Amino acid sequence: MSRARGLLAASVISVQNSCFTYPACQSCFSRLIVDSRRFNCLKCGCTGEAKDTNYRYRLSLKVADTSDLFDITVFGSCLDPFFGVTAGSLQRFIQDLHQLSGETNNDASPGVLVQAVETCFIGKRFIFGV
Repeated sequence: MSRARGLLAASVISVQNSCFTYPACQSCFSRLIVDSRRFNCLKCGCTGEAKDTNYRYRLSLKVADTSDLFDITVFGSCLDPFFGVTAGSLQRFIQDLHQLSGETNNDASPGVLVQAVETCFIGKRFIFGV
C-alpha cells in the first residue's frame, strides 16, 4: 500500500471542535482513558498515574482550496507557536479556570479561548501536509 503525501494550500472556514487538547499516550499518541488516579491506553496498554498524563493538541478544521472543502485535523506540537504554550500547559490553565468557576464540563474550552482560536485561524490561509 503506497502512502502518497502532499501539500494543500487552503483557507480555514471553521473550527470544528471546542476541545483543543487531549490526554495522549507517550508511546502511540492515542487518546488515554483517565480517571482520578490512573491513565490507560487501550491501543498499546501503557498505564500510569493520572498526575503524569501528557496532553497533545488536536485541532479539527474545515478548510477550502479553490475547488473543494476538506475536513483536516492538525495534531501535536506544531500548534505550540499558535497557542504560545504546550498542550499540557494549556490544559492545566483550562483546568484551573474550570476549578475557579465551578464548571463541571472539563472537556470544553472556555468560550474566550474558542473565540481566540477562531479569530486566529478562520479566514487565514495555511499550507497543510496531508
